Formats: sequence, C-alpha cells, structure tokens
Amino acid sequence: MTGLIRPYGDTTGDGMVQLSFTLPIEHSKVAEGAAVQLANKMGMDPALVVHAKPMGEGFTFFVVYGRVNHLVDPSTVEVVERDYPLLTPKEANAAIKQSMRRRLVVVGGCIGTDAHTVGIDAILNIKGFAGEKGLEYYRELKVVNLGAQVSVPQLVEAAREEKADAVLVSQVVTQRDAHLLNTREMSAAFREAYPAATRPLLVVGGPRFDETMADELGVDRVFTRGTTPGEVASFIVHRLTNRTAS
Repeated sequence: MTGLIRPYGDTTGDGMVQLSFTLPIEHSKVAEGAAVQLANKMGMDPALVVHAKPMGEGFTFFVVYGRVNHLVDPSTVEVVERDYPLLTPKEANAAIKQSMRRRLVVVGGCIGTDAHTVGIDAILNIKGFAGEKGLEYYRELKVVNLGAQVSVPQLVEAAREEKADAVLVSQVVTQRDAHLLNTREMSAAFREAYPAATRPLLVVGGPRFDETMADELGVDRVFTRGTTPGEVASFIVHRLTNRTAS
C-alpha cells in the first residue's frame, strides 16, 4: 500500500477517531471538560465526549469522538513478516521425526506474578484456539505446561530438567511494563544458565508486546494478539529443524 491516508469515521478522509481512557477524577462536568482538554492536547479538534461512566470512587471512564489532522504513510510502517511456512500438524510431526529423530520438548508458562493462563493454554492445551488444536495435539511434541506465576529460576530449572528445545512464555500483566522487565530477566537467566549453542528457543507472547522487540528483549520471537497454535508450532519446528540440519 502506498500514499498517505487519514482515519475514516463518517465519510472518507474525514479524520474522525474514537478514543477511550480513564481519568482519576470523579464524574462531573469538570471531569468531562478535562477529558476534552486531554483529547485536544492529543490532537483531536473538535472533540466530543460521547460516553462517561464512573469507575469506582475517584475515577471516570470516557469515550471521546473527534477529528485529527494527522496523516500516516503505510510504506514507512515496520512489521515482522512471517518468514517461515505454515505447517499442518501432520507436516510438523513429519519434519520433527525426520530431522530430530526424537520428540521435540516444549516448556511453557506465565512468569512473575502473572496468573492469566488463557494465552499460554490457548497455545499449549489440546483444545487450542481459533479452530486449531494446541501443541499437545502434536504427536512429536512433548509439552510441559507449568501454568501461572512461575518464577524465572523455576522456569530455567524446568527447562534444564526436561531438556527443553523451546520455552514459551505468556505475559498478560503489563502494568509498569512488567511484561518487558520479566522477559528481559528471563532471557538473561537463560543466557547465564546455558552455553549459546545449547540454549532453548525463547518465545514470548501477549497482547501488549511489540513484535519488533525480539532482539531488544533477548528472545527469538515475539508473538502478539491473535496468534494461533499453528503459527507458534510452525515457527518452533522451522527454526529447530533447520538448526539441526545445519
């Protein structure tokens, strides 16, 4: 896609957008005025509060609708394109069996204080996600799901004990960038615990990750919202079978 574009609301190119946020203030006309002021400072002009609701004592949730004048250039957007083929479970099993001649071991869990296992379970559990079976369904994969609130030392210990080929970590809690801090701590621990050539593949995922940050976080891949078990399995199998072949 080339050429500059602007948001669409009621008519093409009108620049209208909808924004939601919470302010630490009791709901009142002053609060609504503060919401409009914030929207104005963010470049929305005019801005209209279309929804305001108290969110407990001292907080108000707002939805603001308004016009922005900013343009975006899709040709300058940086994304991580999929650089591996999508495999069916049958194809993945065949690739593992042919290349590794043993089951591929995957250890997964949620590190730190994160107790949200929906993401990791969607990828690992046989029930899967989006109509796809989870990694437990793959005959040539041994999956160890450690669950929630796993400390980094526990994760490293489990990976060593299971002789993991890949480690999958899900992070949903993002307050104060906890997902980034936890991921950096994890990658540093694995670098310290393993020689570079034997370190398991490190994969993290969650709705607030930026997929372009893999190198910065010290991991091999970052997956964001909407990722399916097949995509994760295909990446792991592609990377590890190619590593074995080379």
